Amino acid sequence: MTSLKTQSVQVYGRKKTATAVAHCKRGKGLIKVNGRPIELVEPETLRYKMEEPILLLGKTRFEGVDIRIRVKGGGRVAQVYAIRQALAKSLVAYYQKFVDEASKKEIKDTLIQYDRTLLVSDPRRKESKKFGGAGARARYQKSYR
Repeated sequence: MTSLKTQSVQVYGRKKTATAVAHCKRGKGLIKVNGRPIELVEPETLRYKMEEPILLLGKTRFEGVDIRIRVKGGGRVAQVYAIRQALAKSLVAYYQKFVDEASKKEIKDTLIQYDRTLLVSDPRRKESKKFGGAGARARYQKSYR
């Protein structure tokens, strides 16, 4: 029964309210975001940001795995950051679970040395609005007469 199960891991990446869920399994190097290849994802200007884990680690590390990413919520930029985090975390998790610990550590060190947000989520969130003003901190103008 265990031999029939596919080797796969599922991890998520988050930025603000955007959440990307990456499903990583053994394959031939396909990386898809919401069903379309990563090379065709819009906006084009942020594509480099999305492909950073691939450019850092090299195509060879991604050749043995297929990664499918679903992304929801947030704006376009937040989604791109969530995707890149999910992509990096999925490869690290896959290598930890199914390959060896040494190569996982090597990948993790390379990613953290470049940018910590590739593996660790940014905890900042929008501050909630309060009464007596237009936003979280701004107050309505005061008039004396």
